[in-house]
Amino acid sequence: MRPSGWLVLFLVLVMATFGLTGDHRFPAPERTPGPPEDAPSVIVAMGDSTISGEGAGDYERGTDGEKGNWCHRSPHASIFQVRVPGVDKAYNLACSGAPSAQVGLGDVEQYTEISQSRQLARIATLNQVTAVVVASGANDDPSFSHVLDSCVRAWAVQGRPCSEVVGPEWEQRVDRMVPKLTKALRDIRVVMHNSGYASTDYELVVQSYAAPVSPDIDRDLQDLSGCPLLSQDLRWVEERAVPALTAGIRTAARNADARFLDLSRAGVGREACTSERDPDREWFRRLAVDWYKLDHDERANHALQESFHPNANGHRQFGQCLAEFLTSTDRAAACLPDKDGELHAATSPD
Repeated sequence: MRPSGWLVLFLVLVMATFGLTGDHRFPAPERTPGPPEDAPSVIVAMGDSTISGEGAGDYERGTDGEKGNWCHRSPHASIFQVRVPGVDKAYNLACSGAPSAQVGLGDVEQYTEISQSRQLARIATLNQVTAVVVASGANDDPSFSHVLDSCVRAWAVQGRPCSEVVGPEWEQRVDRMVPKLTKALRDIRVVMHNSGYASTDYELVVQSYAAPVSPDIDRDLQDLSGCPLLSQDLRWVEERAVPALTAGIRTAARNADARFLDLSRAGVGREACTSERDPDREWFRRLAVDWYKLDHDERANHALQESFHPNANGHRQFGQCLAEFLTSTDRAAACLPDKDGELHAATSPD
């Protein structure tokens, strides 16, 4: 029996309404009115170990292995070194080892912690967030910390340099990272919008990674007492790996209409193992072994976790440079050492 014309039209309308035609449309999350006008003004750090405070020590209770949480958030982290007029407080949501999916709105957990963007939502509704600073991407396809581990193993067995193993595919790894980081940054935009913010109410800043080692290390420290990496791999990290990673992160920042802070050359002359006589001049940890952790099975895998991360001095310098950038109108800048030996934000192409 052939249905009448009005019945066909009715069924089409019903199917469109309930999304049965394959074009699934759902209502957007309800937007909140925003934080109270008298709420504190805050800045927020999100991302992985390079901004959580890994390497700076004195980790917050609950993030130093307790109940499986190894986020290693430190009170010395760069976000807490930022001094910006009118900002009352800083929040650190970053977690060591976090991939960009955990920074965004995915279901990925890192060391027992839920999405950093979901954590941001709670902060944004109770405070006036003026800036969100993100350092992420290295734990996606590049897996930079694991690459450095493989470089150490290459030195230990005098095997094939890690630059020869990973180098040929490094740029492809970075290319695969870009859309993942872009999504995480856009998730942050969604969270802020749904929390009642216009895009002009806050700054979204993406920072890149500094090279922790260089070919200029003291040769007496090119061993287990400092930086056990082959000279070829040291050159590759500084000259190829970090610049390519920086370019990929810059692209993701552009995709999300975020400001970009380039840290790739921030540690020049202050890398790990560049000062035999005065290690306090360095801004990065050397190979760090926590012997206590090695004696406990549940902690042994984290005995080397601090290696080649910014130390407290490094975080202080990065925080000072970040503060200069936040108080400028530049879309992009690079943290570079000046004549005073301190890092400063120098305008760079967007």
